[in-house]
Amino acid sequence: MPLLESTARVHATTVVDRRELAAGIIVLGFDAPELVAATRPGQYLMAIPPGGEVCATALGIYEAQGTRASILFFVTGKRTRALAELRPGDALTVMGPLGVGFDLSGGVRDVAIVAGGVGIASVLLPAQALLRAGARVQLYYGARNAALLVDAERFVTEGCELLAATDDGSRGHHGYVHEALARAPHAPDLILACGPTPMLRAVAKVAAERRVPAQLSLEETFACGVGGCWGCVVPIAATSAQAPSFPPAALGGSDVVNARVCTEGPVFWAHDLRW
Repeated sequence: MPLLESTARVHATTVVDRRELAAGIIVLGFDAPELVAATRPGQYLMAIPPGGEVCATALGIYEAQGTRASILFFVTGKRTRALAELRPGDALTVMGPLGVGFDLSGGVRDVAIVAGGVGIASVLLPAQALLRAGARVQLYYGARNAALLVDAERFVTEGCELLAATDDGSRGHHGYVHEALARAPHAPDLILACGPTPMLRAVAKVAAERRVPAQLSLEETFACGVGGCWGCVVPIAATSAQAPSFPPAALGGSDVVNARVCTEGPVFWAHDLRW
C-alpha cells in the first residue's frame, strides 16, 4: 500500500443514530462530512469517550456516505462502554481518518473478503468500493455463533456473496472461517482480511498456498494513533513500500524492520509481514 499524506484532523461531531445489532455490539452514526470526504476504505479513527476521563480508542470506520460516518464496535471495557451510552444529539469528538487503508487500485475482478468477529467493522467500505467498480465480492464471515454474524445481511443487500462460518455450526461452515476460504473451488484474484491475529495468520497461509495476494488489516491496541509511542509495531520486510524510513534499515544491516500498525498500517500485504 502506498503511504499517503495524512488528512487526519479532530472533528467535533454529533451522534445522529444508534443501533444495537446484538447484545453489546453497537453501530454509532454521527455527522462528520469532512471526515466522510477524506476517508479511504480500511482507515480508522480515534474516538474520544465523553468526559475525557479515559483515553481515546481506535475503531474502524464502518460507514462513510454523504455527511454521515459510523463506527461498529463491541463493548469490551470502560472506553467502549462510554461510547455505547451515547444517544442521538450527544456530542462526540473523533480524530481521523488515520492509517493506511486497502489498496484497491489493481482493477481486480474477483475478491474474497475475510472478516472475523469485530473485523467486520473495517470491510464494508472496501466491499462497497469494489462492488461499484464491478468486481465480484465474496464475504467469508466468521463468528462464534449465528447471532454474532452482525449486519451480515447488509453485505448481501450491497451485493456481496455471503459464506458464513461459526464455531458452533449454527450457521454456515462449522469451524473456522479460513477453512471455508481454503476449500473454495476457485481462488480469487485478491484477498482482503480483518480480524483476530490467529485468523489473519491462517488467512495469510491460505493465500500463500493458493498463490493469491492478500492484504491484512491488523488488530492492535493503539496508545496514541499517530506513531509517536512505537507501542504497536509489527516486523515487516525492509524492502516493503510501507517500511518506515527511520531508523534507516541499512544502519542495522537487517532485512526486517518494525513498522507501526497505527501509521504504516493497519493494512499490510501479507507477504511483507515477518511475524
